[in-house]
Amino acid sequence: MLNNTIILNKNYSNIVNQLYIMTEEIIIGISGASGVQYGIRILETLKQMEGYKTHLVISGSAKKLIRIETEFSVQEVEQLGDHVYDDDDFTASIASGSHKTKGMIIAPCSAKTLASIAVGMSDTLISRAADVCLKEKRPLVLMVRETPLNLIHIKNMERAAKAGASILPACPAFYPKPKSIDEIINFMAGRALDLLHIEHNLYKRWRE
Repeated sequence: MLNNTIILNKNYSNIVNQLYIMTEEIIIGISGASGVQYGIRILETLKQMEGYKTHLVISGSAKKLIRIETEFSVQEVEQLGDHVYDDDDFTASIASGSHKTKGMIIAPCSAKTLASIAVGMSDTLISRAADVCLKEKRPLVLMVRETPLNLIHIKNMERAAKAGASILPACPAFYPKPKSIDEIINFMAGRALDLLHIEHNLYKRWRE
């Protein structure tokens, strides 16, 4: 009887340890605005880290921009995600609040995607997953990529921010004295990860 108790305790301990070291899941949305490199760099960074799994959604327009702006194929970018969904797949796990994640980053976030999120349209998987994060009080980072901004854009950012989103315009800083476009991309990718409290060394912080 004592031996059985010891075995049961060991099994329980193993289960607890497995739960403790569970990976954290992060949703990455890449929508149809210039700057798809930001989302790709975030994926590349998380792929190299232990303890994180990504759910990736790339909009149709973003797939076109990947071909236009980068040397990547869409398939190569999709391979950076652990779970990949079509933007119209509302059966995806991330479309439900019962599926727990650490949060979501949309990089870049187009004005159209921002508008959909701001008014709760949930008309794509990206905007639905964002809506889930807001209603479940999980971090949502919107790397808005539009310039100049009109009043509609500004009001949509206000609405999204009031609902709980972090608005992160794609405005890189130059105090790290970037020597390449790559380092500029790193800065914005790093700032997005900062907002999800993910440690990294993508850029040199102020006064470091």
